[in-house]
Amino acid sequence: MPRKFHLSPSMRNAIFLLLLAAGASGLGYLATRYHIQRDITHNANNSLDPASVEVLGKLAGPVNITVYATEQDARLGDIRKIIRDFLSLYQRYKPDINLVFVDPSKEEEKTRAARIQLNGEMVVEYAGRSEHLTQINEQIVTGTLLRMAHSRDQTVMYLDGHGERKLDGIANHDLGVPFGAKLKQNGFRLNSLNLALTQEVPGNISVLVITQPQLDLMRGETDKVLRYIERGGNLLWLVDAEPLHGLERLAEKLDLLLPPGIVIDPAAAEMNAPATWSLGATYPPHAITRNFNLITAFPSARPLIANDHNGWERRALVEVAPRGWVSRKIPKDKPVFDKQHDTPGPAIIAMALQRHINDRDQRIVVVGNGAFLANSYAGNGGNVDLGVNMVNWLSGEEHLITLQPRSAKDSSLMLGKMHLNILAFGFLLVIPLLLAGTGIFIWWKRRRS
Repeated sequence: MPRKFHLSPSMRNAIFLLLLAAGASGLGYLATRYHIQRDITHNANNSLDPASVEVLGKLAGPVNITVYATEQDARLGDIRKIIRDFLSLYQRYKPDINLVFVDPSKEEEKTRAARIQLNGEMVVEYAGRSEHLTQINEQIVTGTLLRMAHSRDQTVMYLDGHGERKLDGIANHDLGVPFGAKLKQNGFRLNSLNLALTQEVPGNISVLVITQPQLDLMRGETDKVLRYIERGGNLLWLVDAEPLHGLERLAEKLDLLLPPGIVIDPAAAEMNAPATWSLGATYPPHAITRNFNLITAFPSARPLIANDHNGWERRALVEVAPRGWVSRKIPKDKPVFDKQHDTPGPAIIAMALQRHINDRDQRIVVVGNGAFLANSYAGNGGNVDLGVNMVNWLSGEEHLITLQPRSAKDSSLMLGKMHLNILAFGFLLVIPLLLAGTGIFIWWKRRRS
């Protein structure tokens, strides 16, 4: 019989060590050739939001970031490492982000020339533009890059002088916080327009915003708005369920019917919201609503109906109240459908119009509600994001998207005293005893074999 081949324990250990070293070397070689990263945190805290990645993809050419920071900060410690580690997330997707550090204490003249005010302040430069950042987080950095990605300067003007909502106002009915602030953050310049003081609506603006006037427009003012539309100007019209105050001819120009009444949505009541609110949850396909899945809320919205017209391409943007109706009267108590006067849902409350005129694409968005962007209500769901998407599309910047804030799901863990004692007992006593017992058992088994 052939004799069995046996290896001595020392030989087996040597072969094991050789195989282990060969495997480690092979893995190290593969790691240098192929980079694979996975973020296994519950909230993807160590990765960029897909919106940030998409913004980086819009930046053709290098981005230069100069950080004016000392090597140690009295409050934050190694501030350079904090900034370097954070921006490495962006460099992972855009390697031509060039990061340079300048010590303000050693290069005072260069720091003064750059008008640096704070330790850790950053200067971001791209395509001949530059901005200063004094805070660092994903929304701020991506918002800065988003503004720089604008293909041209954009101006949004809003009609003023008749009690309209102001894009930079702070009153509850105004649109300044957070909608107007978000537009500024995304690189839009906001200006008011008083038609009684100007000859025409400027032709070089990106978007004209008209909200609900509280006083009648003079006929000459309405004529200027209509001439702006005839020239191919872009318009965002937020029309509430109130009298049009001189804008009836604008509705006729756009072939829009604005029937009286407000939308009653039972889904809102089920969410403990007033029944006079309308909730948007699903949206017809359009560039404005692409990948948009946030709930929006519209207080006292009015329905929109469009006549067929060969010149305009019309698309619904928000359709609400599939189980609701349009009520001619504002309900005082629990709303009840009136077969004789009410119209069953669903109802379209936002619409996009588009046509080609005067060698340009003209875009108009009409929303049967202005309160959804007001300071009092804009914080509901995705109201602001939907409004910003509308302005982006109207200005021809639909490729720019808004960055949604990431919810902090696993940012903190609160434990009681009993739970802390259990964890301490387990880590300091139970686990060491288990490890020691396992080692003794393995030693005993080897001694017996």
